[in-house]
Amino acid sequence: MRILAIDPGEKNIGIAISDPSGTIANPLTVIKHVSRPKDAATIAQLAFQYQVGLIVMGKSLDAEGSSTPHSMRADRLAEAIGEYCDLPVTMWDESFSTQEARQARIEMGTTRRKRRGHLDDLAAAIILQSYLDTKAST
Repeated sequence: MRILAIDPGEKNIGIAISDPSGTIANPLTVIKHVSRPKDAATIAQLAFQYQVGLIVMGKSLDAEGSSTPHSMRADRLAEAIGEYCDLPVTMWDESFSTQEARQARIEMGTTRRKRRGHLDDLAAAIILQSYLDTKAST
């Protein structure tokens, strides 16, 4: 079963997808944030196009594990996605995924100028790989 992951941001939304076996996460695309309903419709369309069975939504928590304004936006986006498709949406801790994506780009030798580009799809892949690895070990 393929799984779609979302790294929701204020300007961009990173999207990643797993391989058909649900083992490896790959960056898929970045969509520009327009509005919650339009973003949800676009994500639902991608889920249909790639025949996914589950959506994993990145949700940032504070140091105590409590909700933040950003995580509440993720909750609202997850709810909006539910209005466009019947797929389950699982919330997953995305803390530090963007920093990990930035570090990965540095380690890959990406120039500073290119690093300023989209990290969102790579962050979504990091969120998804974390989810896949955790599920594989349980």
